Amino acid sequence: MLTITIIAVGKLKEAWMREGCQQYLKRLGIWAQVKVVEVEEYRTPSLPSEAQIDECLEKEGQRLKSKIPKGATVIAMCIEGKQFSSVALARYFAEKAANGAGSFAFLIGGSFGLWKELKEKADLCLSMSEMTFPHQLARVMLLEQIYRAAGINANSKYHK
Repeated sequence: MLTITIIAVGKLKEAWMREGCQQYLKRLGIWAQVKVVEVEEYRTPSLPSEAQIDECLEKEGQRLKSKIPKGATVIAMCIEGKQFSSVALARYFAEKAANGAGSFAFLIGGSFGLWKELKEKADLCLSMSEMTFPHQLARVMLLEQIYRAAGINANSKYHK
């Protein structure tokens, strides 16, 4: 059974997002052990300077980095990453698992994105789309895609 950790900056503020995440976490339980770890957002002024943004990215990045499970395959969620279809994501999980990877850590940054060092050291930089989504919505979308990929690998009827 795969172990998946989603490490995200900030708490989900909207009830519907929390409910969506809980639904996918519950569904995923038959195929994987999945948990979400939230790290505290770094507060910046309402109009931060580039230096303040860089400081924010580093501070949040350090918090994310500290929560990565030892030995996990690290996947950084970022707009400039590779785009996979759902089938390709399922194939990625299957190939990694066949080569001994049993633990995956997905990193979701805050409103300014992810610290450069995390992206450089990640095993994979993954993008959901060229479009920009709120980082909190990205968590719901990611859980759905992980569920879909697990379903594809298990030959379930969810993915058509």
